[in-house]
Amino acid sequence: MKHVIEPSLLRRFDIPGPRYTSYPTADRFVEAFGERDYIQALQQRRAGSLALPLSVYVHIPFCASLCYYCACNKIITRHHERATEYLRYLGHELELQTRHLGRGHRVSQLHLGGGTPTFLSDDELADLMGMLQRHFELVPGGEYSIEIDPRTVTQQRLAHLQRLGFNRLSFGVQDFDPTVQKAVHRVQPAEQVFALMAAARELGFESVNVDLIYGLPQQTPESLRRTLEQVQQLRPDRIALYAYAHLPARFKPQRRIVAAELPSAADKLAMLALALDMLSAAGYEYIGMDHFALPNDALAVAKRQGRLHRNFQGYSTQPDCDLIALGVSAIGRVGATYSQNTKTLEEYYDALDQGQLPIIRGIVLSRDDVLRRSVIMAIMCQGLVDFESINLAHLVDFRVYFARELEQLREMAEWGLVRVHDTHLEVTPTGWYVVRAIAMVFDRYLQLDQDRARFSKII
Repeated sequence: MKHVIEPSLLRRFDIPGPRYTSYPTADRFVEAFGERDYIQALQQRRAGSLALPLSVYVHIPFCASLCYYCACNKIITRHHERATEYLRYLGHELELQTRHLGRGHRVSQLHLGGGTPTFLSDDELADLMGMLQRHFELVPGGEYSIEIDPRTVTQQRLAHLQRLGFNRLSFGVQDFDPTVQKAVHRVQPAEQVFALMAAARELGFESVNVDLIYGLPQQTPESLRRTLEQVQQLRPDRIALYAYAHLPARFKPQRRIVAAELPSAADKLAMLALALDMLSAAGYEYIGMDHFALPNDALAVAKRQGRLHRNFQGYSTQPDCDLIALGVSAIGRVGATYSQNTKTLEEYYDALDQGQLPIIRGIVLSRDDVLRRSVIMAIMCQGLVDFESINLAHLVDFRVYFARELEQLREMAEWGLVRVHDTHLEVTPTGWYVVRAIAMVFDRYLQLDQDRARFSKII
């Protein structure tokens, strides 16, 4: 099946927009939300008698080498002893969190991100997992994943990760083309990735993801085709194909990228269409926005069964549950709140030295926020919003409450991006190209504030 979008639509939607890993989005968090608000949310969860399992995210900020495209919160260093100090402070934060939350809560999803989690040594990773297991109960059958820089692991390290309880891996590949790799300062031979993938298969990891980026400097549709052909040979269970967001004013490393070497918007669209065609032909299901999965992978099964969710790590199979976030800059969600830790090590360490949780900002969701989050996540995850379900869950009349938004969708419907029926609305195959734009219609904050320069472009 060929995926085609009109050039006029390309020009219209070559605009910035949120990725909706949360709603309200993180740029709406306020510093008026602090430690006291977060503690209250933890205590309210503790008092609840029917709490669902938790999700836990741990941010490891260190990287040994700088990738020019990176927009993550990271610290470039070759001083591995810095990790020892960081782990000690993670332990302090975990103690403070569980003092208010309580110990022994069940966890069904754990993700180590960064930075480069495999910057930690084998012993340090074992210490971290032991620390988490002393505070939480990691339930059998949960999803326990870690982000991997292929340049920092061996087959022996993969076996160690499995012994620690990890059952899912995510390899950062980005692109196999040597010219592109050099342009973004991330050179890694394809043979290295193939060897690690073979080892992961032999070890029996439940799911292996590969991260790719389109829109990088020196990248062309033809060079991406070659990379995709190699990825098809790898046959990972999941593929995350992200659009590169060039925001050098916000992310200093991106200033080293030569803007003239970036592909045009038309070429980026061609790359996305190429990826959709090639991966579909190879048997991958398009989960949405930037994720693909083989039909038997848990992500594809959840999509078919309407159980897909979205959180700060992207699409997820886990229930819509609370997320405990640990580490510098980490963002969590507890109850009707979002919160973020301080963004620098100095501030993070200082708060914990004073016996305080390192919360720098957050937000308490209003009734309208919760309602709109339900609608936006239904669009982003299922591509379908059932009006009656929203009415029953939030005690509203969808067509009355969202009359203005439904009027805005009429033009999108004429373009073939969305279909609005009496009982529901659905995203069309073409609409998935710009699903963020469809979700943006229901974003009250964006409708009031048209300054979107802080976001990456939709295409």
